[in-house]
Amino acid sequence: MKQIEAIIDQFRLHEVRGVLEEMGINDIMESTVTCRQKGQTMMFRGATFVSTIVEKVRLEIFAADEAVDRIIEAITASTLTGRREECRIAIHPCL
Repeated sequence: MKQIEAIIDQFRLHEVRGVLEEMGINDIMESTVTCRQKGQTMMFRGATFVSTIVEKVRLEIFAADEAVDRIIEAITASTLTGRREECRIAIHPCL
């Protein structure tokens, strides 16, 4: 048994949930996380500023050892945009 922890962009959450539900995984724990990363330039009322704080979603999934590779491939395929900050995945062993 393994715990898969994925931190993804909040705009990709719907797509990832859809892919995981197609695989038969319905038990997903979600939480909102605030991350620091390379700044995004934004405009507000004519002023330009750089935002380094981004909201992301953290997903936790418990899965059997045989299903871990399929789950990771499904998550990475649905979040693939070419930027490396879009998806971070960690795998932890469970007792």
